Amino acid sequence: MTSEQLAWKIRRHGIEMTHLSGGSHIGAVLSVADIVAVLYTEVLRVVPQEPDWPDRDRFILSKGHAGAAVYAALAERGFFPVEELKTHYQNGSKLSGHVSHHLPGVDFSTGSLGHGLSAGAGMALTARQNGRPYRTFVVLGDGECNEGSVWEAAQFAAYFQLDNLVAVVDHNQMQSLDRCDKTLSSVPLADTWRGFGWNVLEADGNDHDSLRAAFAAVPKNAKPTVLVAKTVKGKGISFMEMDILWHYRFPHEGWEYDCAVRELWEKRPAGVEDPYTPRGIPSPALPDEKADIGHDHTLSATYHPTWRLPEEKA
Repeated sequence: MTSEQLAWKIRRHGIEMTHLSGGSHIGAVLSVADIVAVLYTEVLRVVPQEPDWPDRDRFILSKGHAGAAVYAALAERGFFPVEELKTHYQNGSKLSGHVSHHLPGVDFSTGSLGHGLSAGAGMALTARQNGRPYRTFVVLGDGECNEGSVWEAAQFAAYFQLDNLVAVVDHNQMQSLDRCDKTLSSVPLADTWRGFGWNVLEADGNDHDSLRAAFAAVPKNAKPTVLVAKTVKGKGISFMEMDILWHYRFPHEGWEYDCAVRELWEKRPAGVEDPYTPRGIPSPALPDEKADIGHDHTLSATYHPTWRLPEEKA
């Protein structure tokens, strides 16, 4: 399976999983799909039939709310049956809303943001101390980088010269309720990581050639590496792209589900079969004039408190 085929499958499974479960975070699943697909087809050294292989590369999705993307990748790679994806979010399922280590192929449970890089740094240091060849990869959200624990781990990794540690920031520029730059002011991410002593690479996180080139360029120079991957939240579904609404909303029955499936169907790579709607949706329900499309749902646009920041009062 190519990375492009796996990315499509991740998006299609993500739509189905959140639709069936009423789960959240489809926007995050769609933005990180290409990063996860390239990692699981061309970068990570893993053996699906031996998920606990001691020398496997470790992978942590620190932005664990996008766990459906990892579940889909693991299932398609053969770590567990694809049919199990339909149990996402159900009571008693191993496929919890945030990433769970109870699944084969998952090294660390995540979802409480800011913890993944610390765990990954520990794994990388352990490999160094024990003379093991594996690398550790950690995917973070850009909003997650507001967590102080991320920078404690960054400082730790630089101090111990963990060049077997690679962080990837899914830089979709949105978090929780708003744009990142409307939530907490910060200097450019790449400059911040450089200041902490890391190698910094940048790429288009939705372009597979750009991602391949970046991962191939990771140096071994006594420094950890971060790839700042610029992505589009909701990538692949036009009415979800860069709309914060889809951080929490799931595709409901009717035009939301039908139009999402239709868009994916029209862009599927050669050789890919849709496991849920093999012939697509021939007569999809369409949005009417009352459909909630194209509106700014960010907190800064929809909430108008009486207080103002100092610079807004001037």
